[in-house]
Amino acid sequence: MAAFDFDGTLTRGGSVVPFLVSVRGLLPVALAVLATLPHLVRAALFSGTAADRSKEALFARLLAGLPADRVDAVAADFAEHHLARRIRPEVRDRLDWHRKLGHRVVVVSASPECYVKVVGELLGADAVLATRLGVGGGILTGHYEGRNCRGAEKYARLAGWLRSEGLSGGGAQPTLWAYGNGRGDLRLLSAADHGVDASRLGRLGRLRHFPPLAAVVAASRPA
Repeated sequence: MAAFDFDGTLTRGGSVVPFLVSVRGLLPVALAVLATLPHLVRAALFSGTAADRSKEALFARLLAGLPADRVDAVAADFAEHHLARRIRPEVRDRLDWHRKLGHRVVVVSASPECYVKVVGELLGADAVLATRLGVGGGILTGHYEGRNCRGAEKYARLAGWLRSEGLSGGGAQPTLWAYGNGRGDLRLLSAADHGVDASRLGRLGRLRHFPPLAAVVAASRPA
């Protein structure tokens, strides 16, 4: 089976801020980013829980109190257009390669599930594991439901999905390929049988100890 990160791996760049703009508009998002700038700077420098808190702070300012069904409708439209504009053809080709071989494909992302699940459907993935937005009485709370799906949580969520599908525990589990582009994917790639660096940073990247996508693709071609 194959697990693909979303932002920066399947697509170019990030998706959270563009999604928030599609929900609330440019000015409210710009003001919220300015108000949370110290948190965002710490997140960029230290990642980890700082990244979790900074993203949740944006959600609290911009999404709390909105009807979940309205946000889901915007998310579906956003997913289709964002994927069309930002998909990385070489990574899409690799995902399709796995599907043609009959491998299960999962998208594992720290971005909100409300639009990543639509992306997964468009790509023909078997499952999407992403950050869930908290909802109470049909209204977004502005907080996570559970944990932000990054770092160790990515592998924990994938391991839980494998158990739920009867693919681990009491026997051999599938050979796991994992594709990522940054430090939030390090735990997932380290746990995989085949971790692949899909970033564009090469030897300068956080995942430079894993084989690059281009080399992996080349090795998979028939002689």
